[in-house]
Amino acid sequence: MTIAVIYGGTRQNGNHELLTERAVQGIVTEEIYLRDHTILPIEDMRHSPEGFQDRSDDYNTIIDRILPHDILVFSTPIYWYSMSGTMKNFIDRWSQTLRDAKYPDFKNKMASKKAFVIAVGGDDPAMKGLPMIQQFKYIFDFMGIEFGGYILGEGNKPGDVLQDQEALFAASQLNLKLKD
Repeated sequence: MTIAVIYGGTRQNGNHELLTERAVQGIVTEEIYLRDHTILPIEDMRHSPEGFQDRSDDYNTIIDRILPHDILVFSTPIYWYSMSGTMKNFIDRWSQTLRDAKYPDFKNKMASKKAFVIAVGGDDPAMKGLPMIQQFKYIFDFMGIEFGGYILGEGNKPGDVLQDQEALFAASQLNLKLKD
């Protein structure tokens, strides 16, 4: 089993990264920091005769990196009660890949994967982050991806999540599961 971690935050060493690092500690993973790539927003061409056009950005490179992996960990800060815009742009572009002749088996390949979500935010994320988790679940259900679970941590200022003992414990439990 191989694991790719997709980091959706814009701040290096953000709380979501710290919590995710705990969850994958001692495990070989491919780390993908979306902030280091240009991912243009989707240009919805589903219903136009010419279809989706190449956006000439880094998106396909990232898809090529995640497709070989069995497990995907989506790590994001919680911004305005949802995933980061960077993460949302990345996932929105899946609509394009579903129709891309270069990826004829994209949905089936994604359906063979298991996914986890790790997110950190302020303002009661254990409750107010749940709609975001539901959103991820709908995305995974649509793609046929098995949803392995999630961790919601609390943190606002850099390093705050390290005080969230429940989230740290959940990360250690996920670490054990991923090592199995």
